[in-house]
Amino acid sequence: MGLVPKLVVPTPTPAMLTASDGVSIAADVYTGSSPVAPVILLFHQAGSGKAEYATIAPRLVTLGYNAIAIDQRSGGDLYAPPNATVARLGHSAPYLDVLRDMDAAFAYARRQFPVAPVYVWGSSYSASLVFAFAAKHPHDISAVLAFSPGEYFSNKHFVRKAARRVHVPLFLDSASDPGEERAAREIGDAASSKVKVDFVPHTGIHGSSTLRDDKNAEGTAENWDAVTGFLARVRGLAP
Repeated sequence: MGLVPKLVVPTPTPAMLTASDGVSIAADVYTGSSPVAPVILLFHQAGSGKAEYATIAPRLVTLGYNAIAIDQRSGGDLYAPPNATVARLGHSAPYLDVLRDMDAAFAYARRQFPVAPVYVWGSSYSASLVFAFAAKHPHDISAVLAFSPGEYFSNKHFVRKAARRVHVPLFLDSASDPGEERAAREIGDAASSKVKVDFVPHTGIHGSSTLRDDKNAEGTAENWDAVTGFLARVRGLAP
């Protein structure tokens, strides 16, 4: 019998980005086999950091994508290593301040992958912010993936208002929780996207962690199947 080839896990390249207000944002850049393949900007949940994607981003690379995960200024030590941006600041900032970090990630992606389509992917509070970000960049973002979005801000209509200006393909995922499912559905219903997937898993947990075996062993496969199906569909739509 022949030997089974060993899966090569991509190693990220560390980078330091600078937001418009001068804050330094730590990032991990996962470069795939093609610089023109879509680049996915990965944004984490509250109390977390780019390490939330330590097992997710490499899989995206094996699927043919490039990826950039950042330590947003609102986060913590949910995953190791802890959020370096927050450690450098000395505190976790308000959620809405993270929009500047998203801008920095987008600008960096444009420099590193100048002709690649850009997808934005958010987890929990950042799953809500990606709607505002995509609405701000209507001609620059090619797809939105939101894991457990909700109206997490003082303005309880903020996310749905932004969603109305989102026209690109949209993927929504939530925990196996009626409240989360309803929140995601209400936001998704507000979007104008012609391609829209509102995935309700049999076994799901909050945020992008639903794709991690160490957090959602029973439901990882079904959630990944939904994500990969959506991504393949979006790439098939590209000219």
